[in-house]
Amino acid sequence: MSDDERFEKGMEKFKEVYCGDVVPIPRGQSDFFDLMIENLFCDVWTRPALSQRDRRLVMMGAICALGESMTFGIQAKAALKNEELNPEQLREILIHMTQYVGYPRVAPLVGVVEQQIAAVEKEKSEA
Repeated sequence: MSDDERFEKGMEKFKEVYCGDVVPIPRGQSDFFDLMIENLFCDVWTRPALSQRDRRLVMMGAICALGESMTFGIQAKAALKNEELNPEQLREILIHMTQYVGYPRVAPLVGVVEQQIAAVEKEKSEA
C-alpha cells in the first residue's frame, strides 16, 4: 500500500472513530499527526481481531486510569454518537473503573460523561 493510500485509509478510520468531531490536521503540517494517522488509525484501528467498540473500551480504560478528563470526554461522545455505548454503559464503565483506578481518578470523569450525554442528546433532538 502506498503512503498516500495508508494516509487515506487512516484518515477514513479517524473520521469514523471520532464522528467528524475531532478536526484533522491537513497532511504535511504535523509529522506527529501524519504518523498517528498512518500507524494508529491505518494499521492498528483497522486490525480485525477487535471491533471498534472493543478498541474504544480498552482505550477508555487506559484514559480513565490516567485521569485524562478531556480525552475521556471525546471518547465518551464518540462512543455515544457511533452507538457503541449507551449512557447507562458509560456510567457503568466509571463505576467499574473506580474499583481499579480509584475515586480520585474517576470522580472528575462523572461530570464529563454527563456533559457528553447531554450534548449528544441535544444534537439528536436538533437533527
